[in-house]
Amino acid sequence: MTALFALATSLLWGMADFGGGALARRTPALTVVVLSQSVAVVVLGTVVAATGAWSEASPHLWFAVAAGLVGPVAMLAFHRALALGPMGVVSPLGSLGVAVPVTVGLVLGERPGPARFTGILVTVAGVVLAGGPQLRGAPVQRRAVVLTLVAAFGFGAVMTLIAEASTTLTGLFPALFVQRVTNVAAGGPALWASVRRGVPALPPQGLPRSMLPALAFVGLADVAANGTYSIAARHGPVTVAAVLASLYPVVTALAARGFLSERLRAVQAAGAGLALVGTLLLATG
Repeated sequence: MTALFALATSLLWGMADFGGGALARRTPALTVVVLSQSVAVVVLGTVVAATGAWSEASPHLWFAVAAGLVGPVAMLAFHRALALGPMGVVSPLGSLGVAVPVTVGLVLGERPGPARFTGILVTVAGVVLAGGPQLRGAPVQRRAVVLTLVAAFGFGAVMTLIAEASTTLTGLFPALFVQRVTNVAAGGPALWASVRRGVPALPPQGLPRSMLPALAFVGLADVAANGTYSIAARHGPVTVAAVLASLYPVVTALAARGFLSERLRAVQAAGAGLALVGTLLLATG
C-alpha cells in the first residue's frame, strides 16, 4: 500500500508541476499558485463541511499550518532560482528535498534492508539525473544555489509536516484544508506586494476562462498528492514513501515529452531508467 500511494503521489505532483509550469508561461507563477490554491480551499472547505470531518480536528493541525507557511516560501525560492538559472542545475538540486523526510525516518529508527537501501540510492540518483543536470557551461550564481537549497529543504519539510498533520483518514481533510488556507493567507499578501511593486498579476489580455479548469486541476492535484503521501507515510516506512513520492520530476519530464513534444536529453532518459530500477527495488525489497 505504501508503494502504491507514494507512486500515486509522484504522478499527481508531477502532473501538477507540469500544469503549473505550462500556466506560468502565460501568467505570473505567484498568481498561478494563489489562484490554484484558492480553488483547493473552496473544494476542501465544501468536503469538510459536507462530511463533518472537522470533528476529527486535533492539535496535529499545527503541522498543517507549518506546512502551509513553508510551502509558498519554498515555491517562491524555487521559481526565483529558476529565473536566475541555469535550469539544468536548479531542477536537479531542487529534488534533493527528499533527504529531509528520509533523514527524519532514519532518526526515528527506520532501518531499510540492503535491497531497499540500494533502491533509495538508485532512485534518488535517477531523480537527480531526470532533471537534466548541467555539468558544464557558465558559472552558477551562488544566490541561485542558495535559493534552490532553501526550496529543496522547504519541499522536504512540507512532506514531513503533512505526514504528521492528521492521525486518521477523516482527519486528513481538515489538515489539507488548513494547509491550503494557510497557503493562500501567505501567498495572497505576497501577490499583493508584488503588484504594488509594479509586477502585473495577470497577463495583458486578462485571465482567459479556458485557464480556469487548468488552474483547478493544478490545485486539486497538488492537494490529492499531499493526501496520498500522508497515507503512504502512515502505512509504511517513511524512507520508502518519501523516495517513491520524489519521482515526480520524472513524471513532469515525461509529460513534457508527451504533451509538448520536448525531447528528453540522454541524461534524463538514463535518469528515468534508473528511477524505474530503484522503484522496483523499493517495491520488492
